[in-house]
Amino acid sequence: MSPQGGTGDTQAGAGDARLKRLAMRSWRRGTKEMDLILGPFADARLAGLPEATLALYDRLLGENDHDLYAWIIGTLPIPAPYAPLLTEIAGFALGRHPAAGPDAV
Repeated sequence: MSPQGGTGDTQAGAGDARLKRLAMRSWRRGTKEMDLILGPFADARLAGLPEATLALYDRLLGENDHDLYAWIIGTLPIPAPYAPLLTEIAGFALGRHPAAGPDAV
């Protein structure tokens, strides 16, 4: 039982709702390129990310798509707090399209 007297299902439901919201925000960006990079990553990896990384991902989704894309393809330096997460996202995208190379992410 949770401290509130429930079974914890409400918390699990809230977690599921958060993951769905993050996934939807990942697929419905301002640019198609970012939809195709973040959407599949969200579908495949969000449920397995620790809370701190989910919070960082949520913050990342608030960034401008043009900046995100430039960080991922390496035309702008990645801000330090996002570096590990964006490296993971870029690696995931390249793993899905290995022949494309970094310029085609």
